[in-house]
Amino acid sequence: MKRSPDEYPTSAFDYELPPGQIARYPAEQRDRSRLLVLRKSSGAIEHRVFHELIDLIPPGDALVLNETRVFPARLLGRRESGAEAEVLLLRPTATVTEWEALVRPGAKLKPGKFVTVADDFRVEMLGAADDHGGARNVRLHTSLPVSEAIALYGRVPLPPYIERAAEPADLERYQTVYAAREGSVAAPTAGLHFTRALLDELTARDVALVRVTLHVGVGTFRPVETEDPSEHPMHEEQFDVSEESAAQLNAVRARGGKIWAVGTTVTRTLETVCDDAGVFRARRGATRLFIRPPYSFKGIDRLITNFHLPRSTLLMLVAAFAGYDHVMTAYRTASDEGYRFYSYGDAMAIV
Repeated sequence: MKRSPDEYPTSAFDYELPPGQIARYPAEQRDRSRLLVLRKSSGAIEHRVFHELIDLIPPGDALVLNETRVFPARLLGRRESGAEAEVLLLRPTATVTEWEALVRPGAKLKPGKFVTVADDFRVEMLGAADDHGGARNVRLHTSLPVSEAIALYGRVPLPPYIERAAEPADLERYQTVYAAREGSVAAPTAGLHFTRALLDELTARDVALVRVTLHVGVGTFRPVETEDPSEHPMHEEQFDVSEESAAQLNAVRARGGKIWAVGTTVTRTLETVCDDAGVFRARRGATRLFIRPPYSFKGIDRLITNFHLPRSTLLMLVAAFAGYDHVMTAYRTASDEGYRFYSYGDAMAIV
């Protein structure tokens, strides 16, 4: 039944998915994953292969990429009792040694307790972080430069639903080919399907490649737990849109081209820096923008995205862009057709 714009509680974004359709490994080739094309004006659906995206983006349009890089944020260690513990670093706070993090088991890791990651790397618990989401402030103790210690002892922070330990191949595959600026605890997964060859082909066809940055934070893992989405606290994420990128986007708009966002992270970034007249402004800062139905988009015209978890802010964003009914129908179709879901899964292009 069609809903009015104000009838989108969190439960409306629930859906069932057979566990076997959660992708635990990436496709053998990045651009050979499946691509569901959703026409947002009609709801019509087409089934393609990701490389065929090249036939959908006309010359003169812009493809916007999030060039954030995932860092090895997952630290495994032991408590003073010898029991196992885990620290997921989120972002530095006051100094290079002080971080916001998620810790397990939280009840056992009180302020003043330590997790030993290695002989020369320990994590001290300081207290609750001011993010209203269970994060802690921690201090890193190491004889090495902090960045070196994290690189040496940290592990790829695969999402929990993948249900396996990170493997050597994940160092490359849980990273876009254009990743450049380290700072994310999760990959901007829509970008995982692109190869350098595909990007070169798009450039040769006069599609502008525009780079922005949004460092993906812990909010991407958190379901919406309140039935009223407006009560959900969005985690802050850092972004950066340069003067050059803003100028590129405005030039594309001025000549009538369309803006293609590669993923929900790019979408949130562009909607944060685009004014009501559709003009992009260079900015650097933090965003808590929560896009959900109903929402009027200013910054993007097309969206490339993966299939997201039920009851997630990411699914709500996609529904706001393409229409709730179209998106939920597309998700049911993708499930029925055996598409692979979530971070390492298949893709959707909303045109």
